[in-house]
Amino acid sequence: MIYSMTGYGRSVQTVSGREITVEIRSVNNRYLDCTVKLPRLFSFAEDAVKQRVKDSVSRGKVDVYISVNSTEAADTKISLNRPVLEGYLTAMRQIASEYGVRDDISVTALSRLPDVLTVEKEQADEQQLTADLLSVTDAALSAYNHMRQVEGAALEADLRSRAKTILGFVEKVEQRSPVTIAEYRARLEAKMREVLESTTIDEGRILTEAAIFADKIAVDEETVRLRSHLNQLETMLTNGGAIGRKLDFLMQEMNREANTIGSKGNDLEQARTVVEIKAELEKIREQMQNIE
Repeated sequence: MIYSMTGYGRSVQTVSGREITVEIRSVNNRYLDCTVKLPRLFSFAEDAVKQRVKDSVSRGKVDVYISVNSTEAADTKISLNRPVLEGYLTAMRQIASEYGVRDDISVTALSRLPDVLTVEKEQADEQQLTADLLSVTDAALSAYNHMRQVEGAALEADLRSRAKTILGFVEKVEQRSPVTIAEYRARLEAKMREVLESTTIDEGRILTEAAIFADKIAVDEETVRLRSHLNQLETMLTNGGAIGRKLDFLMQEMNREANTIGSKGNDLEQARTVVEIKAELEKIREQMQNIE
C-alpha cells in the first residue's frame, strides 16, 4: 500500500494523573521535516517524539502538538513554613498588646502573608513521563497513518486508472504508425505520377523514400519504453511503501518518451493522441506530489 503525505491524527488519554493530548498533521514536502511543540517543562521528551515520527514517516512537513494538563495534585506539595508563621504571630500579638489594637488575626490573613505557605513541585520522573508521552503519540500516529492510508488508496486507484488510459493511447499510436507510413507512400507515388506523367515510375525509388520517412517517424522504441515505464509504475504501486521519489524519476522518463513521440510524428491524429498522453501524464504528476 502507499501513503499520502497529507494526514491528521489526534489522541487524548489520561496517564499517570495527567491528561495528554497529541495532535499530528502534515502537508507535502520534498523531505521529512518534523516539528514538535510541547510544554517547556516536557521539552526533554522532544527528541524521543521526533524519533517516533521518523520511524513511521519518511516524507512530509509534519507538525506535532502536545499539551499536558494535570488531573491530580499528586505532583504538587504545599507545606507550612512554621518558623515564619510563628514569627508573624509573635509580631502581631506584640502589636496588639503594646498599641492596644484589636487582635483580629485569622487563618485567611495569615495564609496571605509572604512565605507562610510554600508550594513545591515534585521532581518529575523524566523517563516515565517520556514513556507516557510516547504512548499517546503512538495512538495519534495510528490515527494519522490510517488517514494517510485511506488517501493513499484513493491516489493509487486514480494512478492505475490513468495509467490504463495512457496504455490505450499508446496502442492507438502503435496502430496509427504503419498507417501513416502507408499513407505517405500513397501520396508520394501519386505525386511522382503527376510529375512524371506517362514515364514509368521507379518502384524502388518510392520504396527508398518511404523507408527513409518510416525511419524518421518510427516510434516503436519509444512506445516499447513507455509500456515498460507503465509496467514499472504498476509494480511500484503493487509493492507500495515510500515510492514518491522513485515515481518522480519515472515520470520524467515517461514525459521524455511522450515528447519524442510527439516530435517524430507529422500526423494530425497521432499528434492529438500524444497531447492526450501528455495531459494524463500531467495529471499523474500532480497526484504523485501527494505520495510519500
